[in-house]
Amino acid sequence: TAEEILYLLGVLLHPENSEMPFPLVLTGAAHTEEYFKQIDHFIGETLGKEAQRRYTIIINDPEQVAITMREGITAVREYRKQHGDAYYFNWKLKIDEEFQRPFDPTHENMANLQLYKHQETHLLAANLRRAFSGIVAGNVKDYGIQQIRKHGPFQLRGDQDIAQAMDKLLRDFVAQGRMKLGGKTYSPCYEIKS
Repeated sequence: TAEEILYLLGVLLHPENSEMPFPLVLTGAAHTEEYFKQIDHFIGETLGKEAQRRYTIIINDPEQVAITMREGITAVREYRKQHGDAYYFNWKLKIDEEFQRPFDPTHENMANLQLYKHQETHLLAANLRRAFSGIVAGNVKDYGIQQIRKHGPFQLRGDQDIAQAMDKLLRDFVAQGRMKLGGKTYSPCYEIKS
């Protein structure tokens, strides 16, 4: 999901992890190609090319996925050998505190998300992940649905290009039926403003 991809990218984009090899392959059958193109475009628009360099997208080619992962694992082994890190656990991977605390998708917390580029990229990734997490909660989780009924849509604010990219991606998800609709017309649980 977008949440999980953003979480992983946030961890990998931490400055202490910048040189660490970590093979991340986004893959699926042929029908997933448009989804991954949209995710890739969104990541490029919000987190930039460095974030896009941290993953590979391979569609409908399991053999190439296996080859890519084997090459990635070899690079990981060599890196760990050079740095005296264990093969059984990634001790050197820095997971910032921002990625270890659960996010409570209240209206206040959603409104206070920093969806601006004037911060370190890994922190922006963490906030984008929180925004998507809140939207999922507002769409399908009982607590989130009740919050939306009581207080109206979540209010998200950010840089204009981030707001536009996020709005486009979410609209694409709606058009593709990726939002839980239950046979109904989708009513967004969020509003995005720049």
